[in-house]
Amino acid sequence: MAKKLRVWWIPQVPMKSFHFTVFTLREAKMIIDVLGEYDLFQFENKIKPDYSNTGGLEEFIDGEWFEYEDEEGRTIDEIEYEELHD
Repeated sequence: MAKKLRVWWIPQVPMKSFHFTVFTLREAKMIIDVLGEYDLFQFENKIKPDYSNTGGLEEFIDGEWFEYEDEEGRTIDEIEYEELHD
């Protein structure tokens, strides 16, 4: 059975997060990285006067969403993109 995964992102803390369903860890890592770069671009180009963003990956287990960790206890932010494969 495939894991049920979703990226969560808060572009400006303390607002609520939005969620985006993903199908692989590689896809999740790419989306999280792009969202972070996009927020930085907006800040550097004075679209946003400041920002405090955060995000991550959640996995659906036994009816609840939990922050994703691999077998070694690493979050998606701690895993290098090159390590991930479909």
